[in-house]
Amino acid sequence: MASLVLTGDTSGQVTISAPAVAGTNTLTLQAATATNAVNKLETAVASTSSTSIDYTGIPAWVKKITVMFSGVSTNGTSNILLQLGDAGGIENTGYSGGSFNAGATANSTAGFDLTAQNAAAQVWGGSITLTNLNGNIWCQSGVISGTSAGYIGASGGAKELSATLDRVRITTVGGTETFDAGTINLLLEG
Repeated sequence: MASLVLTGDTSGQVTISAPAVAGTNTLTLQAATATNAVNKLETAVASTSSTSIDYTGIPAWVKKITVMFSGVSTNGTSNILLQLGDAGGIENTGYSGGSFNAGATANSTAGFDLTAQNAAAQVWGGSITLTNLNGNIWCQSGVISGTSAGYIGASGGAKELSATLDRVRITTVGGTETFDAGTINLLLEG
């Protein structure tokens, strides 16, 4: 099969028309250079020897972010926290929501609490989803599992940023515990 190359004009739009059938179908693609701007897997980061893991430079076209954890642990008992930010930096106020884990509950207005309870030996894996509701409002939901004690951390919440999201931080509620094992990555979707 031969390759199909479509060239857009300066309006930034390319329209592919379906055969004449009932209704019409239009596929709209985001602008891209060298990479697919509809879905993008970031670079996995070893979650070791730092108090936070930051992903910056998230493009404005992103509408869904999946934060993935594999074998992640910290050297303390403070819960794992997910924070959002924009060009002004990480926002650490105004979060709503909470988490539940083995009968324990937790919430934080400084970020999305993901684990409800943590232990230094606890190893976490799973994924958290952030979705853009409208404008600068982001909703969070997810489940991560603490494998060493059989915990399930279920969480959800919402946060309105002051500007367009361009960064995500994974840290702890206390902010001083060090990540000491595992890998974290993001999947960005338009």
